[in-house]
Amino acid sequence: MATPARPRRRADAERNIARIVSAARAQLSSNPTATTDEIAQAAGVGRMTLYGHFRTRADLIEAALVDALRAGEGTLSSVDLTGDAGEAMTRLLASSWELVAESAALLTAAEGVVPAGRVRELHGEPDQRMAELVRRGQEQGAFRTDLPTAWLVSVVHYILHGAATEVRTGRLATRDAADVVTKSVQSVLTG
Repeated sequence: MATPARPRRRADAERNIARIVSAARAQLSSNPTATTDEIAQAAGVGRMTLYGHFRTRADLIEAALVDALRAGEGTLSSVDLTGDAGEAMTRLLASSWELVAESAALLTAAEGVVPAGRVRELHGEPDQRMAELVRRGQEQGAFRTDLPTAWLVSVVHYILHGAATEVRTGRLATRDAADVVTKSVQSVLTG
C-alpha cells in the first residue's frame, strides 16, 4: 500500500512545479525583477517548496522561459506561412505579438542570470522559422536582398522586443503595438 503514496507525491510535486512555473511567468512578465519570494507567494507555495524544485532563481527563470517558448511554439507552428511571404510575415507578426511581449519581459529577467548561449538555443525554432520566411521573401522579390538574412531577422526581433519594452513602460499603447510592429517590420524588410 505504500506504492500509491509515491505516485501521489509525484503528482503533487508536478502540480507544484506547474503552479510555480505559471506564477513565475506571470510575475516576471509584469515585473522582470520579481523575487523568488513573490513568485512562491503567487504560486501558493512556501519558499522551501519552490527551492525544492528550483535550486536557484536562474533555474526558475529558465523554466519559465522554456514554458513560455513551448506554449508559444504551439501557437506559432499553427500559423499559415504559405503563399506570399509579405502576407505570411503579417500573419506571423500578428499571431506572435502577445507571445513576444511576454517573452521580452522574461528575457529581461534572464539577462545576466541565464547564459546568453542558452537563451539563443531556446529561441532556435522561432529564429529558424523567421529566417526561412525572410529567405523565401527574398527569393520571391518581396523582401530586400541588399542586407543579410541573419541581420534582417535580428532587426525584426529588435523591433518586437523594443515594442514590448515600450508597451511595458507605457510609451506605446497595447492596442497599437501589433500595427506599429507590423508597419515597422514591413518597412525594414521591403526597404
